[in-house]
Amino acid sequence: MSENFPQPTDSAAVPRFAGVPSFFRLPVLASAAGLDIALLGIPWDGGTTNRAGARHGPREVRSQSCLIRGVHHATGAAPFKLARVGDVGDLGVDPIDLPNALRLIEAGIAGIVAAGARPLSVGGDHLTTLPVLRAVAKAGPLGLVHFDAHSDTSDRYFGDNLYTHGTPFRRAVEEGLLDPKRIVQIGIRGSMNDRGKHDWALAQGIRIVFIEEFVARGPAEVMAQARHTVGDAPTYVSFDIDCLDPSMAPGTGTPEIGGLTTREAQQMLRLLDGLHIVGADVVEVAPPFDLGGITALAGATMLFELLCVMARGVAAARR
Repeated sequence: MSENFPQPTDSAAVPRFAGVPSFFRLPVLASAAGLDIALLGIPWDGGTTNRAGARHGPREVRSQSCLIRGVHHATGAAPFKLARVGDVGDLGVDPIDLPNALRLIEAGIAGIVAAGARPLSVGGDHLTTLPVLRAVAKAGPLGLVHFDAHSDTSDRYFGDNLYTHGTPFRRAVEEGLLDPKRIVQIGIRGSMNDRGKHDWALAQGIRIVFIEEFVARGPAEVMAQARHTVGDAPTYVSFDIDCLDPSMAPGTGTPEIGGLTTREAQQMLRLLDGLHIVGADVVEVAPPFDLGGITALAGATMLFELLCVMARGVAAARR
């Protein structure tokens, strides 16, 4: 019964600025055993090509998440009553050795999946999503709903470096972790090194919704197409904070002018309701570049939106 589920600390009993911060003030647990959804941090930015700092994202998102209460104001979802949710801490990740870091992230997520929980993580740069997918997609390729300013389907950086935060989804398609025809990327924009930057992704069948198309069509229509693209099969959701306009989320490594508003992003995440989401993440929050914690607060808010949708999915599957 839901009364036995882990519950956040009540802000009417203990002020939100007090106590040790955890995601949404939930209990911090030693493992994901018994959980439906495991919240965790991946404090690593070894794939960053521009401004480092996303390794500090999980800690600050935890702090800002203490502002968020337990019931969604628009949908009425009460995720901590619908599903067993807990904060399982941060993965121990090697900050120096990139291949070892990817192995450690994959192993940590594999443990969560083996325990029967769905991972909902906070990075970290976007390369963290690749080893997460390696652990989550064991049964076959997943669909992907991807919010970002960048497609992250580049091939190589700085010579023959295959693994950066600009390459995770190319590698994931090549490794059979994602079905490219069930990938939709929303909010893509920004200057390019060459005109052919997106040719590979488009040739694979990836649906790219550039920001201009999004503005012309609006959130509801774009998300209707996204839902049609991924269908009813298992799907992963990845939210890069730089999909938001830097006026609302300046604390990120590769900001791009002309992005989504926080309100638009919230609306679109709510429209994921009913999809078969097997895992999700919020990445690229870089507190060293933030102003007043607004980027970390945006990250915590998007995390809550994802949690509400995932918890509703858990509850529906239980019925």
